[in-house]
Amino acid sequence: MPKVTFIGAGSMEFATTLIGDILSFEELSDSTISLMDIDEHRLAQTTTVAEAMVNNEGVDTTIEATTDRREALEDADYVLNMINVGGTEPFENEIRIPQKYGVKQAIGDTIGPGGIFRGLRTIPIMLDIGRDIEKLCPDALLLNYTNPMSILCKAMYDATEVKTVGLCHSVPHTAEALTDYVGIPTEELDYWVAGINHVAWFLEAKYEGESIYPYLFDAMDDRAVYKQDTVRFEMMKHFGYFPTESSHHMSEYVPYFRTDQAVIDEMTGTTSAGRMPTATYLEGWKDRSKQRDGSQPDDELTESTVQLSEEYASRIIHSLETDTSRRVNLNVSNETSAITNLPSDACVEVPALIDRTGIRPCSVGELPIEVAEFSHQHTTVHELAVEAALENDRQKVHRAVKHDPLTAAAISLDEIHEMTEELIEANEEYLPALK
Repeated sequence: MPKVTFIGAGSMEFATTLIGDILSFEELSDSTISLMDIDEHRLAQTTTVAEAMVNNEGVDTTIEATTDRREALEDADYVLNMINVGGTEPFENEIRIPQKYGVKQAIGDTIGPGGIFRGLRTIPIMLDIGRDIEKLCPDALLLNYTNPMSILCKAMYDATEVKTVGLCHSVPHTAEALTDYVGIPTEELDYWVAGINHVAWFLEAKYEGESIYPYLFDAMDDRAVYKQDTVRFEMMKHFGYFPTESSHHMSEYVPYFRTDQAVIDEMTGTTSAGRMPTATYLEGWKDRSKQRDGSQPDDELTESTVQLSEEYASRIIHSLETDTSRRVNLNVSNETSAITNLPSDACVEVPALIDRTGIRPCSVGELPIEVAEFSHQHTTVHELAVEAALENDRQKVHRAVKHDPLTAAAISLDEIHEMTEELIEANEEYLPALK
């Protein structure tokens, strides 16, 4: 059975969720799971919980743990990537420096100055991982969970021969939200979604063969429902399609919601998905990081039973290993022109069919013009950010940030230049050697 390697396994909650997913499939229960992280304390935490899960389930899964990446990758069949490069300091800089200039990011890990600079500091390590995979397990499939998803996957497509797909749970989470808003069973929603990661669109959403969009527009008129997802309902109202990422995230991907504090306050919703204040993810991430650095797994974690989450990784592995056909939304290269009005070298998020023969992106055709440009303008940012990292090109860093919609709406070109220089100086030790 397969060897599944986790790079960045010190992210205990997420890693153990994915381990539990693998253990939930009987056909995968005698896999080897190799856990790797450079942080020995966090790696030990994840290993403790993983071994407890194996013992609780009484399965034959082998758990390995190492701080040596090459050892973990040796003969791997699947590589799950969930690394975080640099820790708290660069993340804080990527949020607080733009905030000082007037760019108010909610999360800042995917797009915007935060996403661009997170990509720049992560790409060199991703390429190192890619080179190790090419030498030690060249047939392995890299399943990437690390953000910025599109930037990192595109870097792998452009600079390595590693088979790479990006995984995100925003589509199933959105499907669950939609069915909650209109009162239908989630498992009975038939949907067709495409775009780029975090800026994709429910092109179709049907229940019993009928579009639920009229019911979504009706639901939006209920103030209590509207306040749960303000930004996404506004985007649907004005552009016709519901986007895949939470209102919290979506607010920083477009120029309409975060340049005026009164609008931020007005659009803040009633759920975690509807939060709008600046830096909420950063502060939550810092709190969780402190907890992981100090505590040991409690009895509740070590006594937990296995259950299948909504994450795609285990389903992909199961389909490839057992020839079970599935369709899930994945981030893939657009080299097959799955979306014909986005660049062929972009990373796109589209439906994909999976079985023993491999992963086959579905043909979507053209995105509707009214939403295609939202995805397209970000592919320009992705292209410039990746080229900047691969070519050590300082000018392309500047141009990537200047093309970001929120940044361009908030401050002038000269201010963007000054802000970008300050970000480069603050995070220089983590970045490529920009010239």
